Amino acid sequence: MLGFAVEAISRSEPAWREALDALPVPVYTADADGRVSYFNRACIAFAGRTPVAGEDMWCVTWKLYTEDGQFLPHDECPMAIAIREGRIVRGVEAVAERPDGHRVRFLPFPTPLFDETGKVAGAVNMLIDVTDRAQVRSLLAQAERCRRLARGIDDNATKSTLTRMADDYEERARSLSALN
Repeated sequence: MLGFAVEAISRSEPAWREALDALPVPVYTADADGRVSYFNRACIAFAGRTPVAGEDMWCVTWKLYTEDGQFLPHDECPMAIAIREGRIVRGVEAVAERPDGHRVRFLPFPTPLFDETGKVAGAVNMLIDVTDRAQVRSLLAQAERCRRLARGIDDNATKSTLTRMADDYEERARSLSALN
C-alpha cells in the first residue's frame, strides 16, 4: 500500500530519493507520530533552513502563520491534521517564515499514507509557493481601487494620476504573472 512509500523513502531507497530530489517543489514525509522522515532539496530552499529528519515535527518550516497572519503552531498545521485525522487536507493557504524573517505564502497538500491494515503510517506533503500569486491579487486590487477613485473625482489632474497609478499596478501584476 501507500505506507510502503514512507518506508521506502525513509530506508533511503535510491530510486525514490532521486525522483523526489529532482522535483522543483518541496516534498517531505512524516511518520505516524509527525516526525519529519524525509525532505527533498527544494525544502531547504523553501524553508530557508535544513530540516532535521527524526527531530523536526509536522513540517519543514521554521515558523507558520495562517493566511490572515495568526501564528500557527506546527502541531495544528495541515500536515498534523492529515496525520491525526487520516484525511487529505486541501484548500488551505498558509505562510511560512524563514529564520531570516522572509515570509512565503504557500498551499500545502498533505496526504496521509496507510499501512496494509489501514492504519495511518505517516503522510507526504507538497508545498506550492503562491507568494507571487498573492502579490498579483494585491496589485490588481490596488489598481481597481485607483480606478474606482478616478471615476468618482472631477479633477482631471487627480483622475489622470490615479489612472496612471492603476496602469502601473496592472503592468507590475502582468510582469509578475509572466515570470510564473
